[in-house]
Amino acid sequence: MSRTPPASPMEGKTVVVTGGNSGIGQATAVALARAGATTVITARDRARGEAALADLRVQSGSDRVALVCFDLAALASVRSGAAELLERFPRIDVLVNNAGLVLSRRTLSEDGYEATFAINHLGPFLLTDLLRARLEASAPARIVNVASTAHTFARRGMVFDDLMAEHSYRGMEVYGRSKLANILFTGELARRLGGTGVTANSLHPGTVATGYARDGDARGLLALGVRIIRPFTLSPEQGARTSVFLASSPEVEGVTGQYFAKCRPVTPSARARDEAAARRLWEVSEQLIDQAAPS
Repeated sequence: MSRTPPASPMEGKTVVVTGGNSGIGQATAVALARAGATTVITARDRARGEAALADLRVQSGSDRVALVCFDLAALASVRSGAAELLERFPRIDVLVNNAGLVLSRRTLSEDGYEATFAINHLGPFLLTDLLRARLEASAPARIVNVASTAHTFARRGMVFDDLMAEHSYRGMEVYGRSKLANILFTGELARRLGGTGVTANSLHPGTVATGYARDGDARGLLALGVRIIRPFTLSPEQGARTSVFLASSPEVEGVTGQYFAKCRPVTPSARARDEAAARRLWEVSEQLIDQAAPS
């Protein structure tokens, strides 16, 4: 007698993966689509997004895939993207905030904010807030934030009196600060989501061979360093394992407010465990988003 194979834990679920058109995000989307989820990738460039969507269909063997285009560097675009997600998808079971970048030179976002902080933290912060009610309505649901061990580069912490790096700009320190923000945001979000059935965890994916620093975002010594270490880095598929684990594994059902590496909870730096800094970051982030909101 033949037996019906057990259903995947992702069957019937809808997952949103930001930056799902390349690297870790694309590998995460492929794995979750293969597991049976309706998988939505986001991209800032429509042509690249459409190409990635076609590739996602082929690699996953699933037609339950979709694309929503918006730019995390522009908060108005994030609002538009969130509105489209809410209109098209009646449930959202998992949000994977994956997209991010590192910049050698100080650059401003469309809203006038330092671009690394804006794209790696403020954009995901706003997107999560706008999708929060839908995630709660879909509970049990999960939020997965891709951070990095690079948060330890932020030796001075969040430096709240210079969040926009106007007085001092060092590319990797500013990047590390944005990754520290990811972990602090995750911890505060988990506390605020208590009792809703929505969990929030962050992770270090490992040092991954992606498109990182290939599109002109990194120059000089930073770009050279990336090229030197590339032969020793993980593949995107290896780097995606912890994201996929946190998004789908029954082992972490109900686990929240943790930081993971290699699919295991680990302890981040002391600065990443500073609850007072996490609360302050949340308040400042709300103020910055409000300032950029259309009148």
